Amino acid sequence: MTGSARRVQSGSPWEESFGFARAVAVGDRVLVAGTTSFKGDVLYGEGDPYEQARVAFASAIEAIGEFGLGVGSVVRTRMYLAHLRDVDEVGRAHKELFDPVRPAATLLVVEGFIDPRVLVEVEIEAFRGAVDS
Repeated sequence: MTGSARRVQSGSPWEESFGFARAVAVGDRVLVAGTTSFKGDVLYGEGDPYEQARVAFASAIEAIGEFGLGVGSVVRTRMYLAHLRDVDEVGRAHKELFDPVRPAATLLVVEGFIDPRVLVEVEIEAFRGAVDS
C-alpha cells in the first residue's frame, strides 16, 4: 500500500480507549476494523445473530462510505461468531448484502467478544478500483 493514510472514527468508545480507527484508507484499499452492532452504548439485535450481522455490516459499509465507496467496492469480508449455531443466520445477512458482488469471505467461530451480548463481529475490505453498486 502506498500513499498517505486517511482515517475515519465512528465514535465507538473502544476506538478511543484502544487507539484505533474504524476505517483506514491507503492507496486504493480501505480497511474497516472489527465492527459490531453497537451504536454508542446501544447494542442492536441483542440475542439475534441475523440482526447483529445486518447492523454490523451496515456500519462497516457506512465507514467505507466516508471514502465515497459502497457495497460494490467490497472485495473481502470476515465474520466472527460467538456460536456455531449462528452460521446460517449470519450467512443469510451476508448473502442479502453481498450476493451481487461476491467478495472473498471468511467465517470463524471465536471464543467470545469484549461484551458477552455480542454474537457477531465483522470486518470488510474495499478496493477503489472495484465497480460500485
